Amino acid sequence: MPIYEYEIVRADGSAGRRFEIQQSIHAAPLTHHPETGEPVQRLISVPRVAGRFSDMKLNRTLKDDRKLGELGFTKYVRNSDGKLERRAGQGPPTLTP
Repeated sequence: MPIYEYEIVRADGSAGRRFEIQQSIHAAPLTHHPETGEPVQRLISVPRVAGRFSDMKLNRTLKDDRKLGELGFTKYVRNSDGKLERRAGQGPPTLTP
């Protein structure tokens, strides 16, 4: 079931606190907060889809040097001498800052 984002509508028309609720895609939008009874409006938000470059998958990929190289990135790590050594990707094997 999708998660929808709602915002409390204050009497003066200003935006109130936001909250999320899981609802069936066929359920009617809420008109009042389920706990407090305050009027609410459903917000339009960007859908989150776990694809190749989603946040969830990209965080895992960035930790894997082999995968970074396959994606075309180059990763350098500073060694004890202060030089940067290449760990992933293409480029010179070391850099001196």
